[in-house]
Order: sequence, then structure tokens, then C-alpha cells
Amino acid sequence: MNGKNRKDIRIGLQVFVIEKYNQRSGKLTKGVVKDILTNAQQHPLGIKVRLTSGRIGRVSKIITKE
Repeated sequence: MNGKNRKDIRIGLQVFVIEKYNQRSGKLTKGVVKDILTNAQQHPLGIKVRLTSGRIGRVSKIITKE
């Protein structure tokens, strides 16, 4: 899952996000979703979330347990 649909993201989910200052480099930050900040159902760059660490970014990839 790529994180562009709000319905796929839930609080407590483990994700990779791209923070604003890392958009050019594409560096990902791993964390757990604390809050969902985007109200729209979809966003082309990814849904914006706040992680439990306090960092804010757009979801790039959802980590699934298989």
C-alpha cells in the first residue's frame, strides 16, 4: 500500500513517511501513526500524518505484517 488513500491509514499503524525537508532526497522516516492530518480522502503526494515521535510527513509506504 502506498499511503495515498486515507481509508488505508489508521492510528497505531507502522509507516514510512517523507518529511518536508527530505522531499528532494526521498529519505524515509519510519514510525507509528499518532494523528492523521489530511482531511481529504486521497492525496497525490500521500496522506499527511503525525508520528508518535512528533515528526510530521506524508505517508510513502505502509508497513504490513505478513
